[in-house]
Order: sequence, then C-alpha cells, then structure tokens
Amino acid sequence: MVYVYVLQSLADFGYYIGVCKDLNNRLRRHNQGGVRSTKKRRPFKMVYAEKLENYYFARNREKELKSYKGGNKFKVLIGI
Repeated sequence: MVYVYVLQSLADFGYYIGVCKDLNNRLRRHNQGGVRSTKKRRPFKMVYAEKLENYYFARNREKELKSYKGGNKFKVLIGI
C-alpha cells in the first residue's frame, strides 16, 4: 500500500502534498528537517491521508490533489 498525504506547516500555514509508504516515518522526517523542500517550513501536522493500491495510482492522485490546491475541492478535501 502507498499513501498520498497532505501536511500543513504550522510556521506559514501552507500545504505540502506527497507520496510515501510509511506515514509516521515520513511525517517524522519532515519535522526533523530531513526533507530539503520542507526543512524551513517546520513543524508540520498531517491533515489528510489516503491509502492507494500502488505507487502508480498514488502518483496520479498526488497530481490530482496538487491541481486542487487553493481551490474549493482542496478545502473540502481537508475540511476547511
């Protein structure tokens, strides 16, 4: 199983969308500064996660969620 996840930065309140196999480990890496693209935006909280069958489906769903970012579909998805 593979997950698509959405994190919210508690520093700037922006969002990060990604794909991983282990949600807890991935959130820990983001919060410890182990991910270069989010290092300066720490700390993060998980606001959404979705389990998918394989990496191919997860990457497609990630692209779809990124196309929603900032729009009403994104707000509904994460419960704003």
